[in-house]
Amino acid sequence: MIENMHNHANIPGAPGLSLWEKMRQKLLHGFRLTDQPIVKVYHGFGNDHMITVFGHVFQFSPIPRKRYSKNFFTNTFALLRLFMVTPYPNVHLKLQWNGQWIYARSEKDGFFKFEWKIDAPLKHGWHDVQVLLLGAHKESVPTTSGKGVIYIPYSNQYGFISDIDDTFLISHSSNLRKRLFVLLTENAHSRKPFDGVVKHYQLLARAGRPHAESNPFFFVSSSEWNLYDYIRAFAIKQELPQGVYLLNQLKLFKELAKTGQNHHSTKFMRIVRILEAYPEQAFILLGDDTQEDPTIYASIVAHFPGKILAVYLRKVRKKTKPTVLPAIDKMKQAGVECCYFQHSKEAINHSVSIGLIQPPKPGD
Repeated sequence: MIENMHNHANIPGAPGLSLWEKMRQKLLHGFRLTDQPIVKVYHGFGNDHMITVFGHVFQFSPIPRKRYSKNFFTNTFALLRLFMVTPYPNVHLKLQWNGQWIYARSEKDGFFKFEWKIDAPLKHGWHDVQVLLLGAHKESVPTTSGKGVIYIPYSNQYGFISDIDDTFLISHSSNLRKRLFVLLTENAHSRKPFDGVVKHYQLLARAGRPHAESNPFFFVSSSEWNLYDYIRAFAIKQELPQGVYLLNQLKLFKELAKTGQNHHSTKFMRIVRILEAYPEQAFILLGDDTQEDPTIYASIVAHFPGKILAVYLRKVRKKTKPTVLPAIDKMKQAGVECCYFQHSKEAINHSVSIGLIQPPKPGD
């Protein structure tokens, strides 16, 4: 299979380059940027009938970070690089599945999605997938590719849908100045989760688990796709459960000041797609009160009666918004367990009290 094939004429130091192009490539390499086409494949998901894989194609993008530093300027530029992207629109891509070629085309912002039906259920767990970039025509020879994974959860497990910012990652979402300061001065390894939240998520990952596989987690956030690697690096560092990420529309560098300020209406639809993909599973929703989670979750409960087992909302604001408590009351009236908490220990105790998890053992 083709993987990361590039035109060697554009590689720093390659023969045939002009002096100016050599200098330009060395400069890009030094700043960990690339003008080579990149296919970025995010974690996909599926069930016994359908699979969804999505990602972005870039003409210009950052090279993923490998080392982390406490240096202010290093962290600032590393964050800025995530928004130094040029999407690659209207290009064809393909992937192979069981001997069949499946095609997709990138949108204006470089986003692509494959969605196809399968003839027989897949083994539960994670499956590798590779997406090939073709170019302007379907018949073009692939020039590069990107690898990803697809998650097929067990049908008799719980499912968890969690927000990210200020749900488990301290982000100051309600204060743009503080949010930008943290993003620009910290990195994925120096950022902090709320005290006790990792323990809660790890316990939830094992809740009612009849198999060795962790319960499925879906992380649905208003943060943009630019922060995908950043958020995943944080989750891996903190040993949060592995999961599928569904973030919001890509932003360009000029839109950096609006990070996390996307319209939240699409979040409702992303959650709906997950619930519809797994009709036999009970779900637990986790969020916070800084943005629209209480209202969105109340709408989800109303649209999917009996589908949501419990809702957890972290209290981050000092003053509760007028919309939060009415939303919680609506969910409780629908028979959904709700926990509005300040510390994750309260959420853990609630999960134990409703039989969702076993009491944590010493050392858990």
